[in-house]
Amino acid sequence: MSGLRLLVVGGGGREHAIVWALRRSPLAKEIYAAPGNAGIEQVAACAPIEAEDVDGLLRFACQQAVDLTVIGPEAPLALGIVDAFQAEGLRVFGPTQAAARLESSKAFAKAFMQRHNIPTARYAAFDSYDRAAAYLDKLSSPVVIKADGLAAGKGVIVCDTPQQAHAALRHVLLDGAFGAAGQTALIEERLSGSEVSLLAFCDGRTVVPMPPARDHKRIYDGDAGPNTGGMGAYAPAPDVPPQLVGEIVRAVLQPAVDGMAAEGAPYVGVLYAGMMLTADGPRALEFNCRFGDPETQAILPLLETDLLDVLLACTEGRLDQLEVRWKPRSCAAVVASSPGYPGSYPKGLVITGIEGVDRDDVFIFQAGTAHSAGQLVTAGGRVLAVSALGDTLTEALRRAYDTLGGIHFEGMHYRRDIGRSAAL
Repeated sequence: MSGLRLLVVGGGGREHAIVWALRRSPLAKEIYAAPGNAGIEQVAACAPIEAEDVDGLLRFACQQAVDLTVIGPEAPLALGIVDAFQAEGLRVFGPTQAAARLESSKAFAKAFMQRHNIPTARYAAFDSYDRAAAYLDKLSSPVVIKADGLAAGKGVIVCDTPQQAHAALRHVLLDGAFGAAGQTALIEERLSGSEVSLLAFCDGRTVVPMPPARDHKRIYDGDAGPNTGGMGAYAPAPDVPPQLVGEIVRAVLQPAVDGMAAEGAPYVGVLYAGMMLTADGPRALEFNCRFGDPETQAILPLLETDLLDVLLACTEGRLDQLEVRWKPRSCAAVVASSPGYPGSYPKGLVITGIEGVDRDDVFIFQAGTAHSAGQLVTAGGRVLAVSALGDTLTEALRRAYDTLGGIHFEGMHYRRDIGRSAAL
């Protein structure tokens, strides 16, 4: 098989990393991205079609005779883009709408985990504030409040006190802070321990884990401030050895794939388990149904096997026949964000200092960027990520931060403690 025409749906840093990895494949003839961004434009042909425009994307894929479409964000998966493409006989990498409920509905995911004995935190789901508040009053331990639906990674509120928990419930159920995504709220037992993300390639039966990654969600150093879509990540996490990865696959990822198959929704794509490493063993916090962002920017630079080979094996149900190899190195990704993010932020700020940076061990994956009057400018909250490889995590972090120090746009913000505790 040669000369494949590919379409990557999305326009963030994750999609830039996916396009970058696919561009390295000798099997890739033409790569399109929709809608893409200013960085993706350098390595793919971008089409101005939004990721949620399923009909528009389907027409484009048919017109361009696309051989494989890779879905980046969660929203089109929840809308059933995979089902629509498959109905037209098009090959697509990602779970169906039914399988993607593992991410699109936290209430579904928690009930699914209970049905299939996947270790997770205790929870209850409510669409009534009064009933939720009455339940909350009976609890004596700290909780986490979650919006049921998709909220761009921001629908989780960690509460230290009962007062904070009641305020979070009002925020979700009464104030409508997350719109339709918050029509149902979950009250979940707050687990303690360190978090880790374990992503895996899946073909409906076989699960092949990626290196364990750790994301940094809070906007400020020391995990302070509000949650974001992710301010940086590194892989592999040194405190998650292969034995623990195997335990998470056996206890969480494989049962999830087996369970979806048993329920008539075979899972093909990337399955992402957000895990808490507790004193009682690993517990699943949530599932995502796609590559993480910014975890992808820290994971794909470590992939030695041709990514396109892996994706094709998943869509063809033969992942068990492919050896997926990883570089024995570390990778760190540090995100630069616009001033004001994750709240409101300006756009159109001129970006300087990224020309000629990409080399063997350092890569810039653009996210919220655009071109204006011949200049590269900001166009989103998370603007770009600098990813760097190293023989150690300390070396990878040093390279990433050294590179980031030469990049500038007005009010640029980034955390200065990504990976610090693990690199000590």
